[in-house]
Amino acid sequence: MDEGEHAGVWSGSWVAERLGVELAGDEGLTDLLGLALRRNPKRAHLLVSNVLGKHVPQSPSVVYGCGFALGRRVRDLLGDEEAGAAVVLGYAETATGLGHSVADGLGGAPCLHSTRRPVAGVARAGGFEESHSHATSHLLLPEDPALLAGDGPLVLVDDEFSTGNTVLNTLRALHERHPRARYVVVALVDMRSPADAGRLDGFAREIGARVDLVTHARGTVRLPADVLAKGQELVARHETEPAAAPPAPAVPVPRVDLCWPRGLPDGGRHGFTPAHRARLESALPAMAARVAEALPAGARRVLVLGCEELMYAPLRLARELEQIVGAEVRYSTTTRSPVLAVDDPGYAIRTRLVFPAHDDPADGPGERYAYNVAGAGFDAVVAVVDSVADTPALHAPGGLLAQLAAHVPHVRLAVVPSYIPPYALSRAPYAPSRGASPLAPERPTMLPEPLRGPAFSSYAPDEVGWLLQDLSDVTLEAPTEEREEAIQRGGAHYAESLPVEYQPSERYQELFHEALRASATRLAQAVGTVTEIVLTERSARPVLVSLARAGTPVGILMRRWARFRHGLDLPHYAVSIVRGRGIDANALRWLAAHHDPRDVVFVDGWTGKGAITRELADAVRAFEATDGITGFNPEIAVLADPGSCVRTYGTREDFLIPSACLNSTVSGLISRTVLRADLVGPHDFHGAKYYRELAGADVSVAFLDAVSACFGEVADTADARAKELLSADREPTWAGWAAVERISEEYGIHDVNLIKPGVGETTRVLLRRVPWKVLARADAGRDLDHVRLLAEQRGVPVEEVADLPYTCVGLIHPRYTRGATGADGKAVTV
Repeated sequence: MDEGEHAGVWSGSWVAERLGVELAGDEGLTDLLGLALRRNPKRAHLLVSNVLGKHVPQSPSVVYGCGFALGRRVRDLLGDEEAGAAVVLGYAETATGLGHSVADGLGGAPCLHSTRRPVAGVARAGGFEESHSHATSHLLLPEDPALLAGDGPLVLVDDEFSTGNTVLNTLRALHERHPRARYVVVALVDMRSPADAGRLDGFAREIGARVDLVTHARGTVRLPADVLAKGQELVARHETEPAAAPPAPAVPVPRVDLCWPRGLPDGGRHGFTPAHRARLESALPAMAARVAEALPAGARRVLVLGCEELMYAPLRLARELEQIVGAEVRYSTTTRSPVLAVDDPGYAIRTRLVFPAHDDPADGPGERYAYNVAGAGFDAVVAVVDSVADTPALHAPGGLLAQLAAHVPHVRLAVVPSYIPPYALSRAPYAPSRGASPLAPERPTMLPEPLRGPAFSSYAPDEVGWLLQDLSDVTLEAPTEEREEAIQRGGAHYAESLPVEYQPSERYQELFHEALRASATRLAQAVGTVTEIVLTERSARPVLVSLARAGTPVGILMRRWARFRHGLDLPHYAVSIVRGRGIDANALRWLAAHHDPRDVVFVDGWTGKGAITRELADAVRAFEATDGITGFNPEIAVLADPGSCVRTYGTREDFLIPSACLNSTVSGLISRTVLRADLVGPHDFHGAKYYRELAGADVSVAFLDAVSACFGEVADTADARAKELLSADREPTWAGWAAVERISEEYGIHDVNLIKPGVGETTRVLLRRVPWKVLARADAGRDLDHVRLLAEQRGVPVEEVADLPYTCVGLIHPRYTRGATGADGKAVTV
């Protein structure tokens, strides 16, 4: 399929010849429209616009220019004064971008579009029906209901008028609630019959209002009497069932971080004001530059593909991109409209990609389509979706991204944050607060999108999204001894500062690599076991939420296992939890706004005495009480549970997990999380730093790859172990907690927070705190090589204990002051 091929052939001739359909009207009408056959029992033919940017990829300048020119004509019709009081309403899904473009041409007019996606917490301000459509219900969900209650002109924008029924339904519904003196109806083409045109004029007289019409072209469609039956017969004859074959495999798709301005709506679902438009205009050049940087070298033909109602943001990105790259740029969007595809130059829909809905639509699952993309010679496609549509279904085998990748060499994904009005975000998807004003914001407009590599962390962008704020430019590090003294005296919390990053010696790095080689297979089996348990017991498509930062590598490995074993592309995020302060509530709010809380599975590396397990349970209960959001299951899934604190684990052995040996250099170069009042406000995510300067020592991806490489050899063993555990008694015994309390009394510490059981926690003590001593089980063996080396370097005694339930336990120096250490900062025995 080539745009230039058969350039003189009208893209409606195939249907016209077979159905006897005729288009008559203004000169150039056939340049604007082609014809196709609907897979719809209500109407046989479809007028396919060549300038709308929906079914036919077109130059974004042409698409935007057509809408903008209509807006200019409306302004000339109304005059400056009335134009300044006008509101534009576009129709979903096809005219959302067109409505915005008309508003831009009108100048200074707020824009709203109808939607078929209900938004919890946002009350309907109206609605209407589109009788001929495959999806009829239109909702009006303005953030400010006053947008529809003014007395200035209302400008209604649709792509084409066939009968005028939709416009009549809208006018009737809105005029009953908020009557106006003037309406302007705008479309690319007016294809009504004279009788239908007279109905609109009669309705205007009936309500006593002026109704004007502005279009690019006018004409009529002449249909034979038996057109519906003949159309259905043609569809049945040419609709071929695809041969039974597995769906297109899922492939990793690089993300483009647009750095979308915080709080800027993604479109007019809840209203788009002139102030929003000004913010978008200023941000567009930088966002388009990021898209351009992500394109493959030498790309000659690029498609920017929007997503159903999300038309305006990708259109503006595409138009900006068109100005700065040498490639030919085209723009279109996906659609829910079912149309027959016929690969003929005289037919408007040459090819069709079919994929499942991926934005959790209110009308349930169903097919979605991208037309004229396959076979169009595109070197690259940039799919632009809003964050509500960035779901596992988007990335799954047979999903939109997989279908695009099967036909286009290079696919990129850009996600625009789905705007939710602030009052809705604070209450949805649950019952609204009693007595709250529907327009009184309780929280800022939107939390930012997750941070992703390479801008934040050395992990690939699809491996994890960090629900954190970037504090890389803030000095947060303090000497270990100063931090310990302040923490124990109660003058500071451990999360208010960061320890100076431990720089491992060459000998210590060798120990890490030795430990990784020795334990990779055991780690892979534990990863497979815990992931299979999660998929069986918790959710078929879980949303993995790692507790930063120790949980993050484990969450990535679980995500990799799900893809390796089941072809699943699971969402994965990292959030902050702070002992004594709880989990980041704003992160939970973001998760609840983008996913079903019941699908969220919290992930950590290992358990010690279970303090974080209890912290998370308490925090979720408190969150439910304050926000009314339920569904989060606080049970953590861990790789190793030596403390017997959770039900979902890969093993209960206390063995060395090599990621515990290092700090940021095995965790994507991300610091531990920070919670300090002067840096983290009540509406911010917790913070963390990205240590770019340590890139030379980074082994984060090497660690993941070493474990992932063993998946094949342990797959059957992991499956068997998971089945064994699923039928076993896995109730926590909290044996670790009991052991910690006993050690606290025996060693006169009397503070369980200073006792860190297990190999991972002991390593943390030696790397970040002021250690007093290490208790080691006599038969620990090689699992403690790195612990013994660290203890030697810090002058910490290692005491062997016969009946220790853990491989080792680290004891933090009790009642610590800097006077309790020597001049070199090493711990001393007391």
